[in-house]
Amino acid sequence: MTFPHAHLLGIEPLSPADITAILDLAEDYVTLNRSATKHGDVLAGLTQINMFFENSTRTQASFELAGKRLGADVMNMAMQASSLKKGETLIDTALTLNAMHPDLLVVRHPHSGAVDLLAQKVRCAVLNAGDGRHEHPTQALLDALTIRRAKGRLHRLTVAICGDIAHSRVARSNILLLGRMENRIRLIGPPTLMPTGIDAFGVEVYDDMRRGLEGADVVMMLRLQKERMDGGFIPSEREYYHRYGLDAEKLAHAKPDAIVMHPGPMNRGVEIDGEIADDINRSVIQDQVEMGVAVRMAAMDLLARNLRARRAAAA
Repeated sequence: MTFPHAHLLGIEPLSPADITAILDLAEDYVTLNRSATKHGDVLAGLTQINMFFENSTRTQASFELAGKRLGADVMNMAMQASSLKKGETLIDTALTLNAMHPDLLVVRHPHSGAVDLLAQKVRCAVLNAGDGRHEHPTQALLDALTIRRAKGRLHRLTVAICGDIAHSRVARSNILLLGRMENRIRLIGPPTLMPTGIDAFGVEVYDDMRRGLEGADVVMMLRLQKERMDGGFIPSEREYYHRYGLDAEKLAHAKPDAIVMHPGPMNRGVEIDGEIADDINRSVIQDQVEMGVAVRMAAMDLLARNLRARRAAAA
């Protein structure tokens, strides 16, 4: 199994073969995580540092659990109260990290491109856990694994991504991945929540949710990114739910076996009806959480193999 990358900074550099390699290995880790032991040793002797400049519950916990299950020494740095608050630059942070000799660095940052900058300055493998509005590659990969397991394939599906497209790094990474794997992608949302130049992404755009969901195999809802909004993007949450919240009536326009996804955290009654979110016959939201740990284990495993190979060659 080959994965010719030193870092995982986004979906954009990945080929279909790279994507498949991560997902295939993640399948093995799904099996491990469901076993009685749940532990491996492929990261034994390696140090993983999680640096989250933005608050996170799911992603940070998932990366921490993934590293520990593979035997890494895992440290979480409290970046909200770190030296950056005292004026330290990102470059100085990178130099400090180099002195600690980490092997895997997991970074979430509010500014697009910050994770890439760190990757250029540190001597370890870097995983992007979300940077600004740019990318969130492991979320797209766990979504892909969830879809592949539910549908039996990851190509020639009609996938509807609904909601706040403009502010969503999850949407961007999914558009790149699903497009690369030959799927038909529809974006559904109000014009105020569509990014400029979206036509260049080779997607279909709808502002009518019922039309956009017609015949969809996968319905992927997105959270309203209120923290990234600096104006009146929607009239009200009540009006937004009326037009773009997923309920049984709107979901009926998709295929009868369509699956429902959401990256979390969910705003029930705003983006999605609670009954739909909890419907075990349609919703795969909890499966996404489970797949997240397996995908992150696979990504760190592959990057660690490359890191060890480079170090061995340089020795």
